[in-house]
Amino acid sequence: MNAEGDPLGLVRAIVEGGVRIVQYRAKTGIVPAQATALRELTRACDALFLINDDWRAVERFDADGVHLGPDDNGFDALPEIRRALGDRIIGVSCGTVDEARVMQAGGADYIGAGSVYATRSKSDAGAPIGLDGLRDICAATSLPVAAIGGIAAENLRDVCATGVAMAAMISALSSAADPRAAAAALVSAWNAA
Repeated sequence: MNAEGDPLGLVRAIVEGGVRIVQYRAKTGIVPAQATALRELTRACDALFLINDDWRAVERFDADGVHLGPDDNGFDALPEIRRALGDRIIGVSCGTVDEARVMQAGGADYIGAGSVYATRSKSDAGAPIGLDGLRDICAATSLPVAAIGGIAAENLRDVCATGVAMAAMISALSSAADPRAAAAALVSAWNAA
């Protein structure tokens, strides 16, 4: 199943496999019908629905929150976004301890830390921070940390051991022949770690 060919089918498969947070990553722009369908699906499956990059779209699609990266509009204006979104989730990408501390002070709810390993799904991810960098970010903040970048079944146990609360795994799921089975196996491996 290809995420580009059938994103709704992919999300349905992974939430059926046990994934409970879905981030809609629409780098070329939000497709309203997709966002609406994903919101309905995630709600029906008791999964969180986050929109990437566009915090203003959160209300429009009744998302649970937003994930922002350094190049996104509003990344440097978290207090303003917090006021606008109220208690909805705000996640931010960070690659250093200092960035994580600044974002925690600014009102973020979680830190997306990475890229942990080299990744093919995000060309502008920068140099990998590795497990030591991930561990340092986890130690520097009281916020939950999501490991991002190059995470797969083979390195999931090592990533878990750093103290992260969750892991983003685009390629491991979107390239799987059976995304539902892959999601179930990864959730099981996470829970066992």
